[in-house]
Amino acid sequence: MTEQKLKRSVGPFTALAMVMGTVIGGGVFFKTASVVGATHSVSLTLLAWIVAGILTICGGLTVAELGAAIPETGGSVQYMRHTYGPLSGFLLGWAEMLIYVPANMAALAIIFATQVIVLLHLSMGLAIPIAIAVVGIITLLNTFGSKVGGTVQSITLIFKLIPIFLIVVVGLCMPGHVDVTFIPVAPSNHANLLTAFSGGLLATMFAYEGWISIGDIAGEMKSPKKDIPKAVVVGLTFIMIIYVLVNWIFLKNMPIDAIAGNTNTASQVAGKLFGEFGGKLVTIGILVSVFGTINGYTMTGARIPYALAKDDLLLFSKQFKQLNQAAAPYVASLFILVIAIIMIILGSFDILTDMLVFVMWIFNCLLFLSLFILRKREPDLERPYKVLWYPVVPIVAIIGGLFIVVTTLINQTGLAIVGLAITLLGIPVYYLHKKFKI
Repeated sequence: MTEQKLKRSVGPFTALAMVMGTVIGGGVFFKTASVVGATHSVSLTLLAWIVAGILTICGGLTVAELGAAIPETGGSVQYMRHTYGPLSGFLLGWAEMLIYVPANMAALAIIFATQVIVLLHLSMGLAIPIAIAVVGIITLLNTFGSKVGGTVQSITLIFKLIPIFLIVVVGLCMPGHVDVTFIPVAPSNHANLLTAFSGGLLATMFAYEGWISIGDIAGEMKSPKKDIPKAVVVGLTFIMIIYVLVNWIFLKNMPIDAIAGNTNTASQVAGKLFGEFGGKLVTIGILVSVFGTINGYTMTGARIPYALAKDDLLLFSKQFKQLNQAAAPYVASLFILVIAIIMIILGSFDILTDMLVFVMWIFNCLLFLSLFILRKREPDLERPYKVLWYPVVPIVAIIGGLFIVVTTLINQTGLAIVGLAITLLGIPVYYLHKKFKI
């Protein structure tokens, strides 16, 4: 009964806030270094952010139809299971708990640690200990229950918007320190145009991560047919504009060569705009924003192995579905934490984020394709919302997704193989558990 009430409680403003709050994180501040490092071009950098935004909008609109038609707890895992069978749903959950969630936590923790070191002028040797400490503290907070984790999320949500607002408003009003030119479009380091753009596009996609959960709210809306396209198009378009403006301000205040590979770009530009003290305050705001984003992944991520265990799909399901006195899935939380710590020790921000984007876009492409499959296989399935401009929007989403997957396979083959290997390892695990019920 409670679930039925929730399904019709979300209005247009709440839906818009959920879209923006889920997507906006730390990526816009720190992925510019990777984007510029790949493109070495003002035009290609801004184009990558725009194209990524368009692909995200198309993906969000496509998945929203699935969410409205299959409004079940579990979101995309349920869409995969409904279309392709139980193994596909398990593999998506497996990839989320072993790659997507811990890689997000680890990558953001690395960035958090780096910014703390720059802010406090500490030794870079403290990066890993600080990163491990922050994911450990956040995991500990979430073992006190969803109310504590939700409170942290609510407080930090405000700080997500403050530094962005300040940088955009002041950055647009103040003259830049660099003469920005859009021509030539080609990379200044004479790299291949397609390789440069594809590398930049892949890097930007991390900043748009989180849009897949848009489908989860579809079944909870009062008027999904009207409000879903508004929330998705308005919310993601606004995010895309913000991202482009933030990057434009970075580019007009620092030379391309100074931005490329420099994850401290945001704090350095803040220093130019607000002076040393003001720059530090903005950096603190960015740190709180990143802390909140890590908290969001920690809070929701632990529910993935817990949900799989509740359906008895996971090895050691009995342990993974255990709750503590605060009704928190503490075993699942500790498991995710251990994976994240391993990734912090072995990985880097760009490697982790590129791998998670690659793996999740494989599943995204399958989700987009499932729209066509279900339209033909189940024409009578109730669809409170149907994707706008069908079939153009889902086709654009599929083409964009395949471009990301194929270019990653070509340009970052080793990273792609590792991601695929971890994902496919779920197949023997699935059948092993099914046979022996370990």
